[in-house]
Amino acid sequence: MLTNRFEHPLNEKVRIYLRLEYLMRQMSHASQLNDQWQHQIFFRALFDLLEILDQIQLKAELAKDLDKLRAKLKTWMDIDAVDQSALLAVLDQIDLAHHQLITANRLGQELREDRFLNSIKQRFSIPGGSCCFDLPALHHWLHLPLAHKQNDMANWLRQIHELHEALNLWLRLTRDFGQHQPQVARGGFFQYDAEDASLLRLEICPSYGVYPMISGHRGRFAIRFLPFEEGASIADTIEFKLAIC
Repeated sequence: MLTNRFEHPLNEKVRIYLRLEYLMRQMSHASQLNDQWQHQIFFRALFDLLEILDQIQLKAELAKDLDKLRAKLKTWMDIDAVDQSALLAVLDQIDLAHHQLITANRLGQELREDRFLNSIKQRFSIPGGSCCFDLPALHHWLHLPLAHKQNDMANWLRQIHELHEALNLWLRLTRDFGQHQPQVARGGFFQYDAEDASLLRLEICPSYGVYPMISGHRGRFAIRFLPFEEGASIADTIEFKLAIC
């Protein structure tokens, strides 16, 4: 059955993690295409990512979260129901990602020092500021051979490789901790207690014509389903699946 999938963070740190993942996905996707408009999306995502990295001490926080995750998984050692070889493989992945992260230079530092990126970054904060008359250097780059551009983008992506690997691993394992369970919202409303949760994952059939507005924190949350079409009615009962991670 076709479903729409939604995620919602239950603390500010996970909110930032999801935004960074979203931006890195945009960059990775755009870098593979032969489309100058997609390449401009690559730069916008890159500069947004650097803006986030300038605002928070992400490296230390993510390293701490990997440590906590590793400690949690180690409590599963010697439990008969747990595949020990798979668990050890995951612990090795965490150790490698943690080591690469803490030994890396300041996240994004080489990107900040890149001459070309510095020459175009400021204009991207202006509406329409990436026009050819505002950024002739960018206009020139956009018309370079595709192989040249993809090589440049691959090099820029390598500068955030340690962040990408560590963040993807933490999010993947965190998501795996939560299993989707069937739930019912009556009158478009659902609330629940969720002690020490970090992330909600929700699946709902699009035929209901609604989307979820989620509020709360790691202790308790509420979901209110709202109609997408103005004036549309909401079903008395809405069935959906929810994972609390």
